[in-house]
Amino acid sequence: MGEKILVLLEQRDGVINRTSWEAVVAGQRLGKELNHDVFPVILGQNINNLGEEAASKAVKEVLIAEDEQLKDYTPDGYTAAMKQIIEQEKPAYVLFSHTYMVRDFAPKLAAALGKALISDCIKYKMENGTPIFVRQTFQGKVNADFSFVGEPPYLVSFQSGAFNADDLQDGSAKASVRKVGVDMSGVESRTKVREIVEGVKQEVDLTKAERIVSVGRGIKKPENLELVRELAKVLDAEIAASRPVCDEGWLPLDRQIGSSGQTVAPKLYLAVGISGAIQHIVGMKNSQTIVAINKDPHAPIFDIADYGVVGDLFEVVPALIEAVKEVKQ
Repeated sequence: MGEKILVLLEQRDGVINRTSWEAVVAGQRLGKELNHDVFPVILGQNINNLGEEAASKAVKEVLIAEDEQLKDYTPDGYTAAMKQIIEQEKPAYVLFSHTYMVRDFAPKLAAALGKALISDCIKYKMENGTPIFVRQTFQGKVNADFSFVGEPPYLVSFQSGAFNADDLQDGSAKASVRKVGVDMSGVESRTKVREIVEGVKQEVDLTKAERIVSVGRGIKKPENLELVRELAKVLDAEIAASRPVCDEGWLPLDRQIGSSGQTVAPKLYLAVGISGAIQHIVGMKNSQTIVAINKDPHAPIFDIADYGVVGDLFEVVPALIEAVKEVKQ
């Protein structure tokens, strides 16, 4: 048996967070590189069904910890439970998806363990058999390489979209599910969950779209959105937008891409009239192919685009629509 990689699977109301599956993909790939075994970890109460769901994936074993104090997330409760599990299992790595919850408690967990945390990574690479973790600095303009020194466990969180949940490997046989004992009797949580308020239900989950046509302030006025809708239609794509378009109310907020919207990684991301502010780029930079249309040749969006068209979108988009129609005939 190789060393262990623990991966925390976040859950709420019996549903595992999609980005947690991305962290499992990271674990599967890292495990293959290092000959380590992947062990998903689920915290909560009455979560046997989630353990069975995780056991269908290509993992060694699923660990579940149940307690009344883990029914709802609190930083003190999750830190105490994860610390005990890590001390029992002695993993080499502990992986997380860089969600709001993980941002809240993972630094506290690292401090409790006296270990380092490399957070918000966009990828990893291998150098001489050692994983090097890459994260962005200076508002996403520079990639920096980080590696661990000292003894494990090594804690790492990956940015949403760094890995694709569709690449999750199923197991050839079902893994076992093991209940891990955690003693929460001496844990005093300094926060209490009084109420969980559901947000407005999204009209569309853009994270599942294979193709996205996204529009920025270059569209000038809402009446011109019909042009972008037509392009999205011929490409069989979802329509999205940068923050200024949604702030104006031209498209609903659930169509917003960026740091204050959805984070996506489609096969095709077509940016129309988007300059490329860092707040937008962080939400789509992991797209497989990025095509940008902008009349400003110095627009930052061209720095990350695979293909760029410098021109007036009101001339380029109609021509593109006709070209796509001809190809589809």
